[in-house]
Order: sequence, then structure tokens, then C-alpha cells
Amino acid sequence: MTDNGRSSGKPPIARCGPRVYSLREITISYEGQNAQIVVKPPNLSTRGMFINTSRTFPEGAVLNLQFTLVLTGADVRTRCEVRNCEAGVGIGVEFIGLPAEAMKMIKREITLSTGTLARARPRKRLKKAISPTAGKRRR
Repeated sequence: MTDNGRSSGKPPIARCGPRVYSLREITISYEGQNAQIVVKPPNLSTRGMFINTSRTFPEGAVLNLQFTLVLTGADVRTRCEVRNCEAGVGIGVEFIGLPAEAMKMIKREITLSTGTLARARPRKRLKKAISPTAGKRRR
């Protein structure tokens, strides 16, 4: 039996919280190597993410991760550990030592993405003071 084209050899993983697709850019690199791997934006939770990539990594591998959140614009840099690898599909990673401020921004991003928090109103731009006679020719 398959689920979304994947083999159901492993039991489904229970999710600890909501996941959203809210990343603008993401790059990963294998810790200890200089090569960066650019991948498609993954889904995101407060504990980690699933990254779509055809590259395989062993479970337990530590990666350096950098991404930009779409709605808040926050840039996040952290380390993560590969928790599962689906060959040809992608990897599930868990954040390691995620800074408190980054966690706060991820929570805000998820809240905004799921529509449970109103976005801050954009600041009104000040209109330039225009004289009522501006642009009129003098006689």
C-alpha cells in the first residue's frame, strides 16, 4: 500500500505541530564541507522541516542550514540533524541549537501562514504637502 506515491514500510509520523510552506530561499551544506546545496523550499515546523532533494544523507548527519522566511523576512541560520531520508524524495531534519529569536520568528511565521494572527498594518506613507497653487501658472 502506498501513501502519496511513497511506500508505507514505516509507520506514519505523528506531527507535533502545524507545518507551513513559507520559505523564500534555503541553502544547506554538509558540516565539514564547503559545497552548498540549493534545494526547493520545504515545509517548516518549529522543530524542523522536510527538505525536497534528490541527494541522500545518512540519518544522523549534521547539516548547516540557512533560510529566509517569506512573511516576516527573517533570516535563520542553524544546524540540523537528518532524522529520516527518503531516497529521491528528500530528508526530514530536526533543528539543533536553534536560537530563541529564530524560534520566535518561526512561530510567528507559522501563525501568520495559518491565519491565526493578523498581520501588522503597513505604516501609512506621509503624503508630501502640496500647495493648492502648486503647478498653476502665475499671470
